[in-house]
Amino acid sequence: MSARAIPYRPHNHDACVSQALTDARAICQQQNARLTPIRERVLELIWQSHRPLGAYDVLSELSSDGHNAAPPTVYRALDFLQQHGLVHRIASLNAFIGCTHAGENHTGMFLICRACSNVLELTATAVSTEIRKAASGVGFQAENTTLEVSGLCPRCQAEPDDG
Repeated sequence: MSARAIPYRPHNHDACVSQALTDARAICQQQNARLTPIRERVLELIWQSHRPLGAYDVLSELSSDGHNAAPPTVYRALDFLQQHGLVHRIASLNAFIGCTHAGENHTGMFLICRACSNVLELTATAVSTEIRKAASGVGFQAENTTLEVSGLCPRCQAEPDDG
């Protein structure tokens, strides 16, 4: 099992994983999409850590679970989860993280700690609005926006520098 990162905000992590799976089942049912056991397990593995997981990390976890999954199976599951708004791809890390706003049309904005790789999905409506306005101002119709901000999380800022 992946080590759990300390989330930016204290919360009941088991409850958030359980809620994510419940939400995913409801969203897939509404969209008439099939959340197969392997897709659900991939989503659960992603939610078990606040650190983004790459496809091969997921594959390794599935193998340790006893699943005989191949890379295409994992990539298909990740594509499905991304298409249905259940996970986000963090391009700078080539990894995936659970969507905290599943089922909602929103701009993916992520604070990524460069020291511990912890990720927090940020909600900032004003930022989303300004991005759409700026794009529209130059005649561009924005369809999908993902914003990644790297820096140091509160825990890593508080740790003494070993340098």
